[in-house]
Amino acid sequence: MIQAFGLTSNPRKELPPAVDDVSFEARAGRVTALLGVSGAGKTTALRLMLELQRGRGLTYFRGRPLHRIAHPAREVGVLLGDVPGHPARTVRGHLRMLCAAAGVPVRRADEVLESAGLESLRDERLGALSRGMDRRLGLACALVPDPHTLVCDDPAGALSAQDARWLHGALRAHAAQGGTVLFSTADPKEAARNADHVVTLEKGRIVADQEAVEFSRTRLRPRVAVRTPHAARLAALVTKEARTARRSVEVVPEGGNRLAVYGSTCADIGETAFRNGILVHQLADEVGDMGPGAGAVPAARNQERGEADGDRAQVAGAQAAGAPIPPRPASSGAPQHPQADLRQAPATEGGADTTASGTVRHRTPGPRRALAPDGVAHSAAEGPGAAEGPGPGSGDAPDALDASDASRQRASRPFGARLSGSASAVRAAAVTLPPPISVRSAPSPLRPLRYELRRALGVGTGFVVGAVVLLVSAVTAVILARIGHTPQARLLAAWPQQVPLPPAALGAGLLGALAFGDEFRHPALAADRGTVPRRMGLLTAKLVVSAATALLLAALTVGCDTEVLRLFYGSELAQAPADWPALSAGWLGLVVGCAWSGVLAAGVFRSTSAGLAAVVAVPVVVVPLVQKVWQGPSVRTAAGFPMRVREILLTQWPFGGERYVAEALRLVAQPVGGAMTLSLTTLLCAYLLTTLRSRVR
Repeated sequence: MIQAFGLTSNPRKELPPAVDDVSFEARAGRVTALLGVSGAGKTTALRLMLELQRGRGLTYFRGRPLHRIAHPAREVGVLLGDVPGHPARTVRGHLRMLCAAAGVPVRRADEVLESAGLESLRDERLGALSRGMDRRLGLACALVPDPHTLVCDDPAGALSAQDARWLHGALRAHAAQGGTVLFSTADPKEAARNADHVVTLEKGRIVADQEAVEFSRTRLRPRVAVRTPHAARLAALVTKEARTARRSVEVVPEGGNRLAVYGSTCADIGETAFRNGILVHQLADEVGDMGPGAGAVPAARNQERGEADGDRAQVAGAQAAGAPIPPRPASSGAPQHPQADLRQAPATEGGADTTASGTVRHRTPGPRRALAPDGVAHSAAEGPGAAEGPGPGSGDAPDALDASDASRQRASRPFGARLSGSASAVRAAAVTLPPPISVRSAPSPLRPLRYELRRALGVGTGFVVGAVVLLVSAVTAVILARIGHTPQARLLAAWPQQVPLPPAALGAGLLGALAFGDEFRHPALAADRGTVPRRMGLLTAKLVVSAATALLLAALTVGCDTEVLRLFYGSELAQAPADWPALSAGWLGLVVGCAWSGVLAAGVFRSTSAGLAAVVAVPVVVVPLVQKVWQGPSVRTAAGFPMRVREILLTQWPFGGERYVAEALRLVAQPVGGAMTLSLTTLLCAYLLTTLRSRVR
C-alpha cells in the first residue's frame, strides 16, 4: 500500500510548484492510475514519492518511508523510462548483474526473461532493442528483487497496442497477487481501461480521486457510436427529430460511415433508423474524449467478423421485398432492435472493449465482457495477445489482500489467470510473472564484488582499453629504445621523460573512472540518473576490482614491452634492473594509485571525464606543488623511522619488515608518491562527505 501525504515540490523562481499538496492512496491488490495532461505534475509526484527530487511531504510504502527501508529495491520496483543499462551489455548479462546486486540467485535472470517473453533476445544488446522490448526488459528488471510495489511513469507511452496490452496485463497480474501498482498516464481511456482507481491531477493539484467506474461515468464524455452506410441521411433525421422534440443533440461525423451522437441514446437512434428503413452496422454506448485521430477507423475494424452469410442474405432479401427485417437471435449478442442490423465491435485493445476511435465503451459496474461472434461472453482482455486480469470495477480484483492470502496466491495461482463466465472455465494466463523468491541470500561482502565483476566483464570496454594500452606501450618502448638515452626502468614501462604518466597508468585511471562513470551514465542500480547508491561496500568492491585490473595491466605492460624489446634489439635491453623490487613496488603503486584516483574522482564528480582529469592532474598540478613544499628548509624527513620504532617497541621487525616499511616511506617521500597519497586522501574525504550529505538529505 502507498500513502502519499502533502507532496509539494520546491517552487521554481517565480513559478508555482509543479506539485502542490498532493495526497492519495494506492491500495494493495489494485491498480491505481495517476492521470493528467503533460505538465500536470505526474512525473514530479512520482519522483517526490521515490525521494528522487527535493520537496516536502511524506510517502509511506506499507507504513515506512523509502529511506527507512533497508533494501528499497525489494519493496519498490521502478520503471521511469528506458532501461538504464549500458547499450553494449547483453539482456541476460544485464539481468544477471542486477541479480548479483540484489542478492538473489542467478537463475532469477532466466525466470524473468521467460516471464517477459525475452528468451530469444537473451544475447541481444540493450542498444538494439525496440521500444516495446525495452519496456518489457525494464519491467523485468524491476521484478528481479520480487518487490511488493510497482511504480511506473507512463509505461505504455509510444508503444504498440500489443506491447501496451502485455505491459498492462503484467501490471494487472502483479496486482492480482496482492501487490500494489501505481502508473501515470496522460490518456484517460488508458486509465479507464486498465486501472481500478484513478487519481486526476491538474496543474499540480488533485481534482478527482475516483473509482474507475465512477471516473468513466463522470470524467469521460459519453456518446453513442453509430456506423451505417447511410450516415449523412441518419444524421439529418436525428437532428431533425431532436429539433422537433426540442432536445439538445449533437451529431458529429467521424469520417466514412461513422457518427458520434451526443445527448441521445441507443434506443432513440435505433427507433429512428427503424422508422426510416436505415441499415445500421453498429450502435453502442461509448465514453471517452475526442482526441486526435478519433475519427480514424483502424484496419482491424474493417476486418471485424460479422454475422453469418445466411443472416446477411435473409436481411437483404427482406429489405428488397419490403418486408420487416426479421429479428436476430439473442445468442448473437447484439442489441435486440427489430429492424436494426446491430453488432458489437470486437475488443481491439487489451483490458477493454474499444471502438474505432479508441474510446472505451461504458459498462455498468461488474466484470467487463466482450461478445465473440459465437455468442459466448469472454473477458474484454481476451484478444490476440491480450493480457488476462480483472478489469476496473470487477469483482475479480480484491480491494485488499492480507499477507497469508497473498502468499498462498503467489505460490499456487498462475499470474494473470482469471475466470471467464463461470468458475469451471479458467483460461490459460496470457501474462505470467516470475515465481516469488523463497530464499534470499544472507548479506555478504561478496555481493557488491560479484556485481562489480559482472559489470566490468559484461562489456568490452575494459578489454579494448587494455589492448590499446599494450599496443601503445610496445610501440613507445621500441621508439624510445631506438632513440636511446632512456633509463632501463622507464624503457620497460614505456614512459618518456616528456610525458607526465605512462600509457599503463593512464589506462588504469581510465578504467577506474569508468567504474563509477558508467554508473551515472547508465545507472543500472538506480531509478534515475545521478542517484547511484553511495554504499561503502560498493566503493570497496570498485576499489578492489580496479586495483586488480591495474596490477594485471601493469604486469602485462612490462612483460609485453620486455618481449618486444628482446625481439627487436636483443636481450641486452630486456634485462631486469638491479633494484627491481623497489622499482616494481613504485610502478605498481603508481598504476594502482591512478586507478583509485579515477574511481574516487568519478564518484565525487559523477563523470568519467572528471575522473580521468583528476588522474592527469596529479603529475601536472599536484606534483609541482608537493615538490615546492617538500624541498623547503623547515620540512623534516622520516629517515630512520623503522629504527626508531624498533627502539621504542624493543622488538625486531618480522621477516625483515623494516626494509619494506623503509621502501614504502621512501616512495611516499618522493614527489609523485606524496602527490598521489595526498590526492587519494583528498578524494576519499570528498567522497565520504558527499555520501554523508546525501544521507542527511
